[in-house]
Amino acid sequence: MKGKFIKRIAIFFVVIALFSLIYIPLFNDMKFGLDLKGGFEVLYQVKRSDGKKLTSSDMSSTYDVLKRNVDSLGVSEPEITMEGTDRIRVKLAGITDIEGARKALSNVANISFRDTNDKLLMDASVINGAKLSYDESGKPAISLQVKDKEKFLAATTEISKKEAGKNLMVIWYNFETGTNSYAKDSETCGEEGSLCLSAATVSQGFSSDVIITGNFEKEEAESLATSINAGSISTKLTEISSQNVNASYGEGVLTKTFTAGIIGMALVILFMTILYKFYGFISGISLLIYMLVVMGVFWLIGGVLTLPGIAALVLGIGMAVDSCVVTGERIKEELQSGKSLNTAYEAGNKESWSTIFDANVTTFIVGIVLFIFGESSIKGFATMLIITIFATMFIMVFINRRVLKLFVKTGVFDGKPNKFVKFEKNNKPLKKIKINSIKIIKNCITITLIYLVLGIVYLAINGLNLGIDFKAGSDITLSADNMKISEVKKDLENMGYKVVSVSKQENNEIYVRLNSELKEKGINKVNNHFENKYNAKTEINVVTNIVKQELVKNAIYSVLIAAIAIIIYISFRFKFSYAISSILALAHDVLFVIILFSIFKIEVNVIFIAALLTIVGYSINNTIVVFDRIRENLNKFKKKLTVEELKKVVNDSISDTFNRSLYTTITTLIPVICLIIFGSKGILPFNIAMIFGLVAGCYSSMLLAGQIWYLIEKKNCKKEKNK
Repeated sequence: MKGKFIKRIAIFFVVIALFSLIYIPLFNDMKFGLDLKGGFEVLYQVKRSDGKKLTSSDMSSTYDVLKRNVDSLGVSEPEITMEGTDRIRVKLAGITDIEGARKALSNVANISFRDTNDKLLMDASVINGAKLSYDESGKPAISLQVKDKEKFLAATTEISKKEAGKNLMVIWYNFETGTNSYAKDSETCGEEGSLCLSAATVSQGFSSDVIITGNFEKEEAESLATSINAGSISTKLTEISSQNVNASYGEGVLTKTFTAGIIGMALVILFMTILYKFYGFISGISLLIYMLVVMGVFWLIGGVLTLPGIAALVLGIGMAVDSCVVTGERIKEELQSGKSLNTAYEAGNKESWSTIFDANVTTFIVGIVLFIFGESSIKGFATMLIITIFATMFIMVFINRRVLKLFVKTGVFDGKPNKFVKFEKNNKPLKKIKINSIKIIKNCITITLIYLVLGIVYLAINGLNLGIDFKAGSDITLSADNMKISEVKKDLENMGYKVVSVSKQENNEIYVRLNSELKEKGINKVNNHFENKYNAKTEINVVTNIVKQELVKNAIYSVLIAAIAIIIYISFRFKFSYAISSILALAHDVLFVIILFSIFKIEVNVIFIAALLTIVGYSINNTIVVFDRIRENLNKFKKKLTVEELKKVVNDSISDTFNRSLYTTITTLIPVICLIIFGSKGILPFNIAMIFGLVAGCYSSMLLAGQIWYLIEKKNCKKEKNK
């Protein structure tokens, strides 16, 4: 029996070690975002220069131009994504020459037609574009659509008169005199990456659309047509937001965040072990596998890890632990009732399943809403959050339960179940905090309403400390030794900029906000000035009013749609009275956080919206645990309840779940606090919002949601209790 236990524990740790050794090297290829690696990001709005309506073809051609320009920079893992119908975002993580990158991206693509001596015959103005076609034998070819027939006829006629081997019309992409030549590039002409796109033989003059033939594969012909179109596009790019992060600044953030994560994980495992003994220890170690799986899936889908993504991972750890806490508390209850360990373990897993399922589904809804309406790093946050939900269900519920069952079956804990999971034995009542929540309902609601009313009044008068995401403008973070706030402010004012605020941050960094939207020249000017004068590392973010309006709209949509989706789901799984109670509790949590941010003047940025929706997901998680227990206790009654019986159901349900709510809040707070202490300021607003939200969510789930449900339902109770 003991030998079987030792053998299984050894196998368990060997599997984890092998899994880690195989898995961890994959992370060498993990893509890191600008906030962790440094680099440059820019969001362009695309418009046609002739004022006509932008088409999907225009966007595709513009995308191709940007891709070619990025390729010329030699960036190993660029991100170029279309956002909506008229925007393209470019992220160049790890790049150091930001000024050069900006110039390269803004290069206009030019197609030119030349002879073999590099003489210019005509430019892209002569054609309307190109498309995939087929020659008479059915082979792939390119159809060139001619606009200026006279120029095209003159050029093709001139080429056709040259001797064989010289009668070639060479098509170039961004030809540079002195750098490119057909004599030098003829051998690579037509290959991927070559600026020499094609060299077509011309046997006669043409004054109409022509077919360029050759030994093309379909993909090659499509690529050539795309390149020709890219060089003849009539679109212009307007920079509407940008961000640049010094590489060493990003690396420092990565180190801090990694350290915070390791410490946070170790503390969570320690807390679980103290709380639940062997059950908690194995569950805590399973978190390591959970972490590897989450990161592995994120790597497999090509995800880019950012600070918001790490924040989602931290939240995921809290939810993963929550699934263990819910099950652990259930097992303790079953053991307390006198059942054997094996029976209690099976019953505890069964009874906790619906709670875990509902809690994760509601958080999944929040993740989907964030993914649909979020942009850039918020999408990364949502992606990571969704992955953690599936990983929780697979690793922490399916796998972890089966691993623990193997240890239960060894029989080692049969005579001493208290060593498997800590509980009150010898038929003593299970220790739980008794809460007469209905008795204090008036006080709770009164205190809550006073806080919310006064807070909303304060909010209406003083507003929020909006960051540039919601206010538009520019913010600058400077890191250098012996740099004073007064000097920085004076330097910027001497450059002609109005400084809205300037403050000292962690590690002597100075944060400056300008009401000006810095353009390319302004960004380079500020960068060069502070680098030359103070040898400072700079991070500059720019957001225009266009982006601000879009972010505000998406933020409102996100919160409303998430709330509606949660109402629908809870109404379906429980009933409408539960949904109304949940939404009122969630409204309290959101307002609670917003008011505190207003009082303490903490900056509100785009990641703050992710924090609010995360709080919504986490708070509903807590509330559903309470409601699930209320529903379970109600099912014990086969008749209509009296008011007194309903009171008892609510009080007992909240008392039953009090420990679980408290433990889950603590285990989630641990990594969040570690990120605040050891991590970077980049997600400080998120972490502060999470602390406020966790406290508010714990309060509302235990002292508001159930009571509100009681007030709604008590009208359906019997007038008198049956004798």
